[in-house]
Parts: sequence; C-alpha cells; structure tokens
Amino acid sequence: MNTLIRAVRPWGQALSDILITDGKIAGVEPHDPARTAGAAGAQPGDVTVVEGRGRLLVPSFSDVHVHLDSTRIGLPFREHTGGPGVWTMMMNDRKNWRNAEVPLQERVNNTLGRMIARGTTRVRSYAQVDVDCRLERFDAVMAAKEQFKDQADVDIIAFPQAGLLLEEGTVPLMDEALKAGANVMGGIDPCSLDRDPARHLDIVFGLAEKYQVPIDIHLHEPGELGVFSTDLVIERTRALGMQGKVTMSHAYQLGSVSEATTRRLIEEFAELDISMASVAPSISGQLPIPLLAEAGVRMGLGEDGQRDYWSPYGNTDMLDRTWQLAFTHGFRKDELIEHALAIATVGGASILDPSATRLKGTAHRPGIEVGDPAELLLLDGETVASAVMDRGGDRTVIHRGKVVADQLELV
Repeated sequence: MNTLIRAVRPWGQALSDILITDGKIAGVEPHDPARTAGAAGAQPGDVTVVEGRGRLLVPSFSDVHVHLDSTRIGLPFREHTGGPGVWTMMMNDRKNWRNAEVPLQERVNNTLGRMIARGTTRVRSYAQVDVDCRLERFDAVMAAKEQFKDQADVDIIAFPQAGLLLEEGTVPLMDEALKAGANVMGGIDPCSLDRDPARHLDIVFGLAEKYQVPIDIHLHEPGELGVFSTDLVIERTRALGMQGKVTMSHAYQLGSVSEATTRRLIEEFAELDISMASVAPSISGQLPIPLLAEAGVRMGLGEDGQRDYWSPYGNTDMLDRTWQLAFTHGFRKDELIEHALAIATVGGASILDPSATRLKGTAHRPGIEVGDPAELLLLDGETVASAVMDRGGDRTVIHRGKVVADQLELV
C-alpha cells in the first residue's frame, strides 16, 4: 500500500511531499505542484493521496502514561470528591467507578477513540488490578486494544494501584494479568504505600523477569523518600541486567534534594537507560528537561487520568498536554517548546520501543525521515511552537501509513 502526502511542512520546514510504502516513510522530496500519484512511483490507483494544504507534519503522539480504565470522558461533569493522598484517592475511585452513567467498556472505548482522533496512535495504559476489581478493568482495556488495533498500538500495564502488599491476593492477580496479556509490570510508591520497599520491588522485578516484560514504577514519593525508592530501583536494574526496560513515571521531585543528587540520578538513568514519563504536573523540584535531553535520557509524556475520580483534568488531547509541559517548565524559546512536542511524540515512542530513534538533545527533530514508521500527524499552525500555543483542530492522523482520523473524527 502506498500513500502520498502532498504539500506539508515536516517539523515546520520547507514544503515537501512524503511517500509512504508498507507503513514506512519511503521518500521525502521538495513539494512539486505537478506531482501526481503516478509520479510517486506507483500506478495512480495504488496510491492514496492526502492533501497537506501546507499544514505542519509531525510524528503522531505517544501517550505513555494514561489510565484508560478510570475515565469519565464524555460523561456529565461531576463534583470532585477525592481527598488527599494516594490511598484516599484510590478508595474514592473504588467507591465510584462502577456507578458511572454508562458501562466501563463504553467509557474506555470512547476515550481511546477520542485520543486517536486527536492524534495519538501509540499508547501505554495502566489497567488497575486489585482485590476489588480483580481483572475487570484490565479486561476492558484489553478489549479496547483489540477494538482499535488497526488505529493505534496499545501497551497495557498491570498496575497495582492499591499496592502489592496491603490486600491479600493482589500478587496472584497481577500474575494472572501478565499471563493474560499485560505487557508491562507496574509498581507504585514502594515506601509510602506498601511500606516495605524491598519486598515490593522484589515482587515487581520478579514478575517482570518471569514474563520478560518491562517495568513502570509509578512514583509520587517526595524529596529524599523518592530518591531512596529510586536508588532501590537503580540497584535492581543494574543487578538484574534490566537496562532499557525500566520507566520512572511521575517521579516529580527527584530534582529537589540537591544539585549533586540531580546530576547523579541523571547520570545513572543515562547509564542504565532508565526512562522517564511525565504528566506535566505543576510541581517544583522536577529533574530539568534540558539536562535529561543532553544526557540522552529517554522521556515521554502522558495525560494520566482524564476527568475521572482522581481529578477533573484531562481531555484526551496530547497537544493540550504538550502545552502544559512547556508551560509548567517555563519554556519560552521556540526550541524548547518544540522539544516539548518532540517528547510527546518520538520521545514517548522510544519508551514504548527502546530500539526506536531517540532524541539527542533539545534541537533534535526526528521521526519524519526515510525508513521511519509512518505514525504521523498533520496539523495547522504557522510554526511548531505556534501550533503548541494555538492547539488547532485541523488535524489528519496517520497510523501505519493509513489515515485513521480527520478533523477530530475517526475515519
């Protein structure tokens, strides 16, 4: 199958024509107004032509931190009833998630469909597994993955939101979820939630090794406590040879302890190829994005919960979350705003696939070169930075070389 995208500006550069063959970019040429499908190297009937109309062309979004199983996207707005702390918020979710206006599967499918329509074709979603929901929420995310298999690639994290040790029977359920097809092992706040970090992480790394899957550690712990838990993760990553297979999600206060600790953590993340997933929180003390980029640490972005029982924020649009990443880090220069978009696209893709092209610094703009996968987004904007600021809706979404959404609607 061949697709010709006419008259687009890759990463805001010169007007170009892009030829896609078998789901990969096969050619990037200066735009020729006379170019036709037949001139692209195939018979006209064998080529789908997408009119770029001078729009920007960037890689499609990779949401590497989203909770599809707790969404209320598309439902009536409700008053937020959660309290402080992970356990209190988790209990609020447990109390309410079954009582929504429509069934869980419909909510999950609607949310994933809206994400794709807005430009996300690569997803890593948490699926809560505990003694309350057992595998019900995991099954819903698995079903949505199957429903949209031709429009997005979805990884699923078996996620112990209520910890691994506080409720008897959780660990066997995690094992069951991994056996049933979860392809990432999750962990959460080893010190502050389970209060036995060594045992918690031994279970996380043990199950990951058993099923040969990567790990995602959901870390809310502040300051020195967060660094302590992170050091335990680093220790196990090194000892078990799990370089390139561990992601620290949130971990938003690892830069708050001291400059020396910040430098050390960034160096060790780079050495062990530990990646980071941010949801762009409005919190001080985060590891500096430019330093992470300079060191070659893989970093991605996600929407987290979306108008759920944890928070009223989130709207399925990763372009909005890209704006938030740039805003919360005080980015004003075009290069850094564009880098925020690079994190949200190819940065996340390199977390999902460590062999994918990696960002080499804040000025690196990969993802639209010959041989790259045709995971692409056309959007309106004068420049890439202006597109992040304005967040327009004139979008066309391409997955594996095929148009899967246009004008914020699934095709």
